Amino acid sequence: MSTIQMLTLLLALSVAVHVGCAAAFTVWRAGTHPATALLIGGSASGTACALYLTAVSAYH
Repeated sequence: MSTIQMLTLLLALSVAVHVGCAAAFTVWRAGTHPATALLIGGSASGTACALYLTAVSAYH
């Protein structure tokens, strides 16, 4: 992997983790059970990572 590809992957993972944590915390504070909030955060994280990597691969 080149340096640019590695940095892109790290950026995608960082953005996905931040989106997932924000979604899980928001849903948890809204009154949802913590396990459900964790599942929602995980799915938001996966979706954000997939969208980001798809956009990067379409750009190249």
